Amino acid sequence: MKISYSAPAKVIISGEHAVVYGKPALVSAINKTLKFSLWEETTETNDKNILYISKTVKKYLKKEKIDFVDKQFNFKIESEIPIGRGLGSSAALSVASSAAFLEFYTGRQFEKENINNIAFQIEKHFHQNPSGVDNSAACFGGLILYQKNVNLKNLDFKIPKIIEEKLFLIDSGKPKETTGEMVNLVGTKSVGKILDEIEITTRKIEESIVKEDINLFKESLVDNEYLLEQLEIVSEKTKKLLEDLSKFGVGKVTGAGGRETNSGFIFFLTEDKEKLIKFLKNKKINYFNFVTDYQGLKKL
Repeated sequence: MKISYSAPAKVIISGEHAVVYGKPALVSAINKTLKFSLWEETTETNDKNILYISKTVKKYLKKEKIDFVDKQFNFKIESEIPIGRGLGSSAALSVASSAAFLEFYTGRQFEKENINNIAFQIEKHFHQNPSGVDNSAACFGGLILYQKNVNLKNLDFKIPKIIEEKLFLIDSGKPKETTGEMVNLVGTKSVGKILDEIEITTRKIEESIVKEDINLFKESLVDNEYLLEQLEIVSEKTKKLLEDLSKFGVGKVTGAGGRETNSGFIFFLTEDKEKLIKFLKNKKINYFNFVTDYQGLKKL
């Protein structure tokens, strides 16, 4: 019998890097998903990452003294989420696979809180010092205000249509650096003041969403991008792309960023969708509309 779960990608609207140091991050799950399927098979996989996830789930079950049946397996991953672009592809995998392995070994479904905790341990293995925000968004969906070591807050409001219908995700290209490398890079600098300013910007963006204030939202995106550039996580190539895009609206890098070549996806608010799309198609730049996912982890 095949067990399948899906989990969505995420976009950090504001607070990347600052969230690693205990500052809040405003995050949204989006409607790009990863599907993980699992079934019993005598010829087991040799994929090291999947074997690690399996081992982590079994370790959790032993620790919690939950009965389970150990058995060999095989798996399949089907994903719409671009890899290495700051959209949380590994977190979606960590969440969906944790849920699948828990059910595979025990025959029952688990609460999202338990799944999320396991996924966070897996993310630590993949990314050295993750904040926990990626797996939380993939697990719970919707709009989240996340703060490390503070209770996760699922916000009871949505990005208003007047803003969301103008939002795009534009691919600047895959960064040369990994998420872990970018986090470590920021950690070598004295950035306390910048992180404080990012927190203020995050609060302003939250306020703009609540008040449906598109002008405050726009101003805050500009401020956010400036601060990320101060952290030196935006490449010169991506800065040039943002400059070229400025005739159509405003945007910021979302995710860990990248310094040497590309910086992952740009979270972009446009005032002219048709002209923006024409420009992106002419330049052969990948993009998609931003659409919030409100379900999070889902059994298929």
